[in-house]
Amino acid sequence: MHRRLRVKPGLTGLWQVSGRADLSWEESVRLDLRYVDNWSVAFDLQILWKTARAVVLGSGAY
Repeated sequence: MHRRLRVKPGLTGLWQVSGRADLSWEESVRLDLRYVDNWSVAFDLQILWKTARAVVLGSGAY
């Protein structure tokens, strides 16, 4: 669980663009750990792209 704390929180994240409110706590943690373990500039750009898409479509929000 402490691996999640290796990165600073940002404006968006992998779990936020992968379902947000539709995910369980465990799924959110799993996605956070995937981000920590696989960080790259390309991965960040992919998340930013997905963020823009989620905002436009309103996906995963209540």
